[in-house]
Amino acid sequence: MAGLRLGPLLRYVDWESGSRATVWVESTRPCTAEVRCADGAAGASLTFAVQGHHYALVVVTGLTPGSTTPYEVLLDGRRVWPPEDSRFPPSTITTPPLTPPDGAGGEENPVRVAFGSCRWAAPPAHGHGPSAVPRPHPGRGDAIGPDALDTLAVRLAADPDAVRPDVLLLLGDQVYADETSPATRERLAARRGLDEAPGEEVADYEEYTYLYDESWRDPDVRWLLSTVPSCMIFDDHDVIDDWNTSEAWVRDMRRTPWWHERIVSGFMSYWVYQHLGNLSPEALEADPVYAAVRTAPDGTEALRAHAATADAEPAGTRWSYRRVFGRVRLLMVDTRAARNLDEQRRAILRDEEAAWLRDEVLADPGAYDHLLIGTSLPWLLPPLVHEAETWNAALCRGDRGDRWARRGEKLRRAADLEHWAAFPESFEQLSELLREAGRAPGAPASICVLSGDVHHAYVAEPQWADRTPKDTGTARLLQLTCSPVHNSVPAYLRAGFRFGWSRAGRWLGRALARHGRTGRPPMRWRKTGGPWFGNQLMTLTLRGRKASLTLVQATEGPAGAQLETVLERSLTSNE
Repeated sequence: MAGLRLGPLLRYVDWESGSRATVWVESTRPCTAEVRCADGAAGASLTFAVQGHHYALVVVTGLTPGSTTPYEVLLDGRRVWPPEDSRFPPSTITTPPLTPPDGAGGEENPVRVAFGSCRWAAPPAHGHGPSAVPRPHPGRGDAIGPDALDTLAVRLAADPDAVRPDVLLLLGDQVYADETSPATRERLAARRGLDEAPGEEVADYEEYTYLYDESWRDPDVRWLLSTVPSCMIFDDHDVIDDWNTSEAWVRDMRRTPWWHERIVSGFMSYWVYQHLGNLSPEALEADPVYAAVRTAPDGTEALRAHAATADAEPAGTRWSYRRVFGRVRLLMVDTRAARNLDEQRRAILRDEEAAWLRDEVLADPGAYDHLLIGTSLPWLLPPLVHEAETWNAALCRGDRGDRWARRGEKLRRAADLEHWAAFPESFEQLSELLREAGRAPGAPASICVLSGDVHHAYVAEPQWADRTPKDTGTARLLQLTCSPVHNSVPAYLRAGFRFGWSRAGRWLGRALARHGRTGRPPMRWRKTGGPWFGNQLMTLTLRGRKASLTLVQATEGPAGAQLETVLERSLTSNE
C-alpha cells in the first residue's frame, strides 16, 4: 500500500488559462498519484523512480478561473491527503480570474508576491547557530527566533479571511547541505561514519532526501506549501557554502574525493524537489530529461547523467525560468551554476544566460505592468560591500600583481565576496539592461530586483546622473532584499552591514576602489529602507500599475509566535 512520504506541494498555477495547476508528491512506493478537487477538476500521474524514491508531478486540469477549491490526494485510489486527524483547513488551489487581453480589470485583481530566502528547518549542530531540535510550535524554544514560514502558516490557518500570497518565492538556501541539524546528523551517523569527509555534511542523493524530509515535513510548512503556490531557485548552501565562487575554488573542490558525488546529487535532488515544479505543463512536456526519467523503470541513471553534464558543461543546462502572473512578469535567474569563472572573463551569467535574460527583460514591454527579477544574490549591496567586492575582483584578476592576487583569492573565500559586484562587468551589464528597460516605450511601472542571501532586509534605489527617481515615463527601479526566513544573524554581521551603509563605510569603499583602480560604479544608489534584522518575509502587492511593499518579522508574543508588520510602503508615485 502506497503512502504519502512528502508533500503535497502546490507549485505551478496557470495565470493565462486559470484552469491548470501542478501538485508535487513523494510516495513510499510506485503508484498512481491522483489529485481530485471539490469542483470536479482532477489530474493523475504514474510515479517515477529516482534512487529508490518515488515521485509524481500531477497536472490538474479543469479548474474554474477565479475560484478557490479544496483538493485531496489519492495514491492508487486511497486518500492520503489531507490526513484524517489534520488540524489545518483543507488545502486549496486558488486560480486567478480571467482578464481581457488589454489588462482591463487589473485594478480589481491584485497580485501578491511573498519572498524570502535562507531557511534552517532546524539550527545546525554547530557553526553559526546554537544546537537545537525542531520545536513543537513555531518560535517556542528556538534560540534564533520564530520561523517566518511557520508563523505565516499559523496565521493563514487560524484566520480564513487572512490575505494569502498568490505565490511564494523561495530565493535560495531552501536546504543546507553543509550545515546539518542534530536530527539529520543522527541519520547520517546511522548510515556511515562521520569521521571522514564530508563528515556531518550530506554526501549523496539519499542524504539530500533527509534535508527535504526535515524541511517539508514540518506540519505548518507542509500545509502552507500545499496551499500557496511556490517558485524556487537555488543558492550556495543548497550545495555548499561559496559554491562556484571562483575558478580556483572549483579546481580545489574537484581534487577532493567526495565532491563529484556531492555536486551530482545536489543537482539531482534540486531537479526533483525544486526545479520540476517551477515549470509549466508545456515546458514539462517538452523537457527531454523529464521524459527520460518518467519513461524509465528507474530514472536514476538518466537523471545522474543530466546532473553530471550540468556540472561539467554548465552552458548546456538552464535553471533560470520565466513566470507570468497576469500583467506581472517574473524572471528567476540562476546566479550560481551559470557563471563563467575564467578570471579574465569573469561573469555571473555566461553569455547564453545573459542573452536569455536580456531577451526576456526587453521582450514586449507593453505586455506587463511590473517586472520582477528574482536573483538569490542582491544586485545592489551596501556601498562598502560593493566596493570591497569590486576591489577584490581586481586583485584576483592580477591588476595589482601576483602577490595581491593570491591574497585576494584567500580574502574572497573567507569573506564571501561573490555577489554581482564581484563580477564587475556583469554588474554593469545588468545595471544598463534595467536602465534601458525602465526607459523603453511602454516601460513597466516598476522593476524590482528581489534577493536574499545577506541575512538582513533593505530597500535600495539607484540614481543615474541624468535622471531622478521621480522622472515621469520611467519605471521605478528598486532592489528589494529579504533574508533570512529562519537563520542566525550574529551581532558582528549586524554591525558590519550597518557600517557598510554608513557614510564612513562609503568613504572606506572609495579608498578600496582607489587602491584597486576600479573606477566608480555606473550609478549611485541609496538605501531607502532598513536595514532590518530578524526572521522575515517581504510581500509585494501589485494592482494595475500600482505597487506596494510590506515587510513582516516573526517575533515571540505572549501567545506564541506572531508576524509583526515592520514596513508598509507604496512603491509607485501614482498611489
